[in-house]
Amino acid sequence: MAVERRLVGVDVARALAVLGMLWAHFAPDGTSDGLADGRSSVLFATLAGVSLGLITGGATPVEDRTRARITVALRGVWLIVLGRGLWALGTPIAVILDYYGVLFLLLLPVLFAPRWVLAVVAGVAATAGAALVQAVDADRYAAFVGTNPLLWPSQWLVTGYYPDVVWAAYVAVGLLLARSDLTRRGTRLAMVAGGAAASVVGYGGAAMLRQDATAHSDTTWEVLGSGGVAVTAIGALLVLGSVPAVARVLSPLADAGAMPLTIYTGQLIALAVFLAIPRDDAGAFQYWGLLVGIAAASIVFAVLWRRFVGRGPMEQLMATLTNRSTTGSRPVR
Repeated sequence: MAVERRLVGVDVARALAVLGMLWAHFAPDGTSDGLADGRSSVLFATLAGVSLGLITGGATPVEDRTRARITVALRGVWLIVLGRGLWALGTPIAVILDYYGVLFLLLLPVLFAPRWVLAVVAGVAATAGAALVQAVDADRYAAFVGTNPLLWPSQWLVTGYYPDVVWAAYVAVGLLLARSDLTRRGTRLAMVAGGAAASVVGYGGAAMLRQDATAHSDTTWEVLGSGGVAVTAIGALLVLGSVPAVARVLSPLADAGAMPLTIYTGQLIALAVFLAIPRDDAGAFQYWGLLVGIAAASIVFAVLWRRFVGRGPMEQLMATLTNRSTTGSRPVR
């Protein structure tokens, strides 16, 4: 059996995505509306696509594709169940995991498609998907109070906080990146340059034409801008992570990024517990102390767990429930 090698840059990017969402959730009003707002979840979505590609062989897809598709489908179902469970906690956070799970199922037909097909999927989602969401103009916040399961499909696809008809663009791009061989320096540099160009077109074009590219606007301009930032960040971190000295410095973040599902789930459970504690300011949770405490606890837990146990608990549970291995060897992750 081949020895599993992790891509430090990808793990660090995952950590930044999860911690960025933590910032967006817990930073006091007026301070969360910055670089992390919206872009962290976009980075997380792009990395979900990268993970899909890596667990199915990366630039050299696995031969047993039926088994790989079953594994991905099971992961999708598991994410939907976990996501809805986290929604049931009743926190004022827009849970993203069930949206990811649905995307895993929707993208099964193109899981092993050529890169040009993935590019077309991303382009259609970024344009037609964005146009559909703008035309519907639904109340995105209905998901916070919507308990009727019959409404979940429409929320996942179009009317929810992370409409899959648009967010498929990010996951498809991530899958395309994984199929382009993330171990190659040329791929990484192309990601930095291409992502930066897309970001300039998205945000610059929106500014010139007075279009909306703000966080969670789900316009074509935001997809280009935020998606470009995500691709640039992943490429840059892959370049930096390939330098041994830098990788050592970034290792605590890499440990956290190796268990993003555990940390994301833990953050929401911690918030639910915090909100259940009787206080004079019941319902308030955007404090610097809480933000720093949860972030520090997440990193310390990840470092210790990785050192003494190994794979994160939620990641291990997912592997057990979905039979993660698609071949006798483990791909680069």
